[in-house]
Amino acid sequence: MISDMAVYEELRALGKEQYRKIWKNHGVQGESFGVSFADMKVLVKKIKTNHQLSLDLWATGNHDARVLATMIADPKQATDAMLDAWARDLSSYVITDAFSTYASKTTLARAKIEEWTQSDDEFVGQAGWSLLAQLARDDKTLPDSYFEPFLERITRDLHSSKNRVRHSMNNAVIAIGLRNNALEAKATAVAQKIGKVVVDHGQTDCKTPDAIAYMEKAKARKK
Repeated sequence: MISDMAVYEELRALGKEQYRKIWKNHGVQGESFGVSFADMKVLVKKIKTNHQLSLDLWATGNHDARVLATMIADPKQATDAMLDAWARDLSSYVITDAFSTYASKTTLARAKIEEWTQSDDEFVGQAGWSLLAQLARDDKTLPDSYFEPFLERITRDLHSSKNRVRHSMNNAVIAIGLRNNALEAKATAVAQKIGKVVVDHGQTDCKTPDAIAYMEKAKARKK
């Protein structure tokens, strides 16, 4: 039973066929109302943080409800069991990206990187590498030595990894390379060894960025 059925019904009312088609093209499986991220953000501003509601929303299995759950869940209340349970439910890269953003805010992020990047499940693996990219962007306390073993693993494993894992590994190379000059040189060397990263983006116009070109453009924008 959802602790606030009004929120679930509001999600339903916000749904549009246009967005249901978009999410389907992006690989979303199961029920989806088709709520835009713009409408979702309005709901989040109204609800703010509500951990119990997030658990209830996730339990519905509805795509939009689960996206909202990741946006209102309290990172301080995340448990190992909860994160693993949610990770087992991941079924598209869209919800995995939303979930990874939430998980990156928890104190368990580093432990889950170690665990999930080893997973044979495509979306759990994606979550692990997406988490690594998030920490590379946001956690300024981590030393370069933390990231170097992951660059070695990416060099070794990227082309033999599953589709969305390849994409997240490539994004991790970029995020690590943008931390500082020393890591940029190492990330660039990794990208050169890997070469072109091929990812099936389904019925979308999405592209997998060239890591070296992306890092160069990002540095130019900063200057």
